[in-house]
Amino acid sequence: MITGLSFAALDVEIANPKYGSICSIGVAVVRDGLRATTRTWLCRPPAGLEHFGQIQMGVHGITPAMVAGQPRFAQRLPEVMTLIDDLPVVAFNSKFDMNAIRQACEHSELPTPAWQYGCALQWAQNQLVLNKYRLPMVAEALGVSLSGAHHEAGSDAAAAADITVAMARRTGSSTLTELATRHGAPLRWTTPRSN
Repeated sequence: MITGLSFAALDVEIANPKYGSICSIGVAVVRDGLRATTRTWLCRPPAGLEHFGQIQMGVHGITPAMVAGQPRFAQRLPEVMTLIDDLPVVAFNSKFDMNAIRQACEHSELPTPAWQYGCALQWAQNQLVLNKYRLPMVAEALGVSLSGAHHEAGSDAAAAADITVAMARRTGSSTLTELATRHGAPLRWTTPRSN
């Protein structure tokens, strides 16, 4: 337990090379340094981005048939936002995940959620000396067990959560802001903030 270390880890999978083509979302909620909840949602990508690329299907295994009866991204996003609530968000590669969320929202004519977020990949690059910084390699270096298949959104969100907690323990950080600041990659906002 790390009192004060509370956040939501997020991971998305996309249907094709267009970042907005989100077809799966995973969220793992951490409260006081303990993973409390992990959820995975399938969804149909926003209209106009429904094509599934062979490369992407080969990565995550999600097919058009698997999302055929699912709500579109726009209908799934409120569930995701409810689970995240007002927690800061962590993604293993936040540049990808936050860009995907932003583009999916634009294609769905929705405002981008106003999330404060950080990047576990950047923190790992600043803290660990590894040959490569892929999620499984960072997890192994920190002694984090992967709970499922790599590129399954819920499993990757859980791994990002556990990696973040492991890095906080390693540095004695008791909040996400403290962890981010110590590693020269402070938390950012998905939308501009007024001062």
